[in-house]
Formats: sequence, structure tokens, C-alpha cells
Amino acid sequence: MEKKPLHIAIVGCGNIAGAYARTFAPYPQIRLLGATDIDFARAEAYAAEHGGKAYPSLEALLEDPEVDVVVNLSIHHAHAAVIRQCLEAGKDVYSEKPLALSSEEAWALVRLAEEKGRRLSCAPMTILGEAQQTLWKAIRDGLAGEVRVAYAEVNWGRIESWHPAPGPFYEVGALFDAGVYPLTIMTTIFGPARRVIGFGKVLYPDRVTQTGEPFHIETPDFVTATIEFASGAVARLTASFYVGQHSKQKGIEFHGDKGSLFIDSWQEFDAKVEYARFGEAYQPLPYLREPYRGIEWARGVLDIASAIEEQRPQRITGTQAAHVVDILCAIRQSYEQGTPVELQSEFVQPEPMDWAR
Repeated sequence: MEKKPLHIAIVGCGNIAGAYARTFAPYPQIRLLGATDIDFARAEAYAAEHGGKAYPSLEALLEDPEVDVVVNLSIHHAHAAVIRQCLEAGKDVYSEKPLALSSEEAWALVRLAEEKGRRLSCAPMTILGEAQQTLWKAIRDGLAGEVRVAYAEVNWGRIESWHPAPGPFYEVGALFDAGVYPLTIMTTIFGPARRVIGFGKVLYPDRVTQTGEPFHIETPDFVTATIEFASGAVARLTASFYVGQHSKQKGIEFHGDKGSLFIDSWQEFDAKVEYARFGEAYQPLPYLREPYRGIEWARGVLDIASAIEEQRPQRITGTQAAHVVDILCAIRQSYEQGTPVELQSEFVQPEPMDWAR
């Protein structure tokens, strides 16, 4: 009997939606039914290019009984509302990050998914990449000994230099938009965070879009934080919308009793992974398998598809995403109030990929 593919539909046909569609295309177990957008013309153009239908509204999409999973690519501020509407309609959801902009919203979505018996996943899913899995296995195997500290750098640059609509990114800030990447990787490896200390500042308040329109930002475009995990490990995080990706400070360093591990990108699946014994030079660490070149955006949805088929929990969960939102909110609270902030929430750390055990 032929297996039914997982039917997905996309909400939000913005900058990243095309990359999602292109990485879905090679997989027969995923079928793109269509998309919707607040600008219907954009949804029509997207469907014409990538296939499926243009739904006139989110409500129309949710009324389609063929849709199994909604892939939420709306702007940051709309994430929670769109996820809630999809869960209420009985759909599984994979959302772009962050899950929500407050802890209360994030955990309410987790509870709603549990009540409805639906799967809720949230980007980033880059821990599923070959480079990231290679790094994680080396840490699990004790190659560097007990890892006690990590340095994570997110010098993400000036959004207006590459994105036509930078406003929503600056409204949420570098921490909530880009800091989620290394935080998701580090919580996967170290488990839940327990205490944070943060600092935030607007370095470059007055900017200009690609079309020459001036705009002003008020959310810090530079944030640093120290995070202590329940495991005892400590991490230093930097997130910047001022310093560009050309910075020599990039990726994540993991330092242990016997040596150090380094991954030069927290998102590229073919990122460079290196190992150094204590006091010696870094050497390349071979990948566990041939890596995907760049980012396979479909991999988080593929995780849901295989989890449904194998009747197991998916690796990328709303619960971990909600804990990451807790960390983000705690860092913001810390730099606004000038005090350390404690965290108590829990999540189940994901299993490694089968080929990375």
C-alpha cells in the first residue's frame, strides 16, 4: 500500500518561503498543497512558482481537510496568533522562530497543542544538520572531556543591507531573531538553563532601508548574556545587528577539560567542525556523513513526517522552543532591570539523528 505524503501548506510568502519550497521539492513524503499571505497577490505568485493553490485567507487554508501541517512563516509578531489559530483548527504546526515573544504566550501554545493532541515544532532545526550532529556526538563521546563553557557569537549584521523589509527584525531585536539559533543548539547539548545575566544597548539607532527610507530602532541591536545551565555548564552569548558576518568572532566554541571543539556556523549544515587537544592547534573533525550544502529548511518538517510514520515524538519540539523563549525573556529582563534572572522551566532534550548515534 502506497504511503500517503504529508500534506503541508504555508502561511506567509515572504523572503524565506521560497527556500522552504525548494528544499521540500526533492521529498515525495512531503506535498506542498499551497500557501496564503495577507497580500493575496504574493500568495498567487508563490503558488504559480512552487505549485499548489493560493488560499485567499488563513481561514480558507485551515478549512481544507487535506492540510496536515501548517508551516508558519509569518512575521515574528504574528507567530503566536497564527499558531494558536492553526492548533485550534486541529492542524499540526511547524513555525519559524521564535515560538512567541513572551513566555506566557509560548507555554500557552505548548499547553494548547497538548490539549488538542497536535504536534508543535518550531525553528531553528539546525541541530539536525550534519555539522551540528557531528559536533554533538563528539561532545557526547567525551572527545573534549567534560565541557564546562561555550562561547556563542551571533554577529548577524545590518538587516537592511540584505532584507527589503527590515522593520520586523529590528522590532524584536537581534536576541529574539538570531540568538535563538545557538541557544537551541546549546540547550540541546546542555539541557535547560537556570540563570542568566544580560546586557543590551542600541548602538546604531538611525538607519536607512535599501530604498532610501530612514528608520529608527529602539530595541537593542547589541546584546550579551551569560547563561548557566542545570548541567553546570556556562555559556557566553553575543547577538548583534551591528557587527556583520565578516566578523572573525563566529559560530560556537565548546571548551572542556581535555580540549576544545569549534563549529564556525550554527546554521550551515556543512559548517566547519574542528577539534583541538588542550594547548594544541585545531584540526578538522570529519563529518558523520556527507553534509547538505547550506541549510536544508525542510528538515524540521521531515522530522515531523518521519515521527508520524514511526509513531514517536519529533525531535524539534514546541516545549524546547518555549524554554528558549524563557531564556530570551530572562535575558531581556536582566538587561532592563540590571539583575540576574532565574529560570525553572523544563523540556526533554531531543534524540540524536539515527545516523549520528
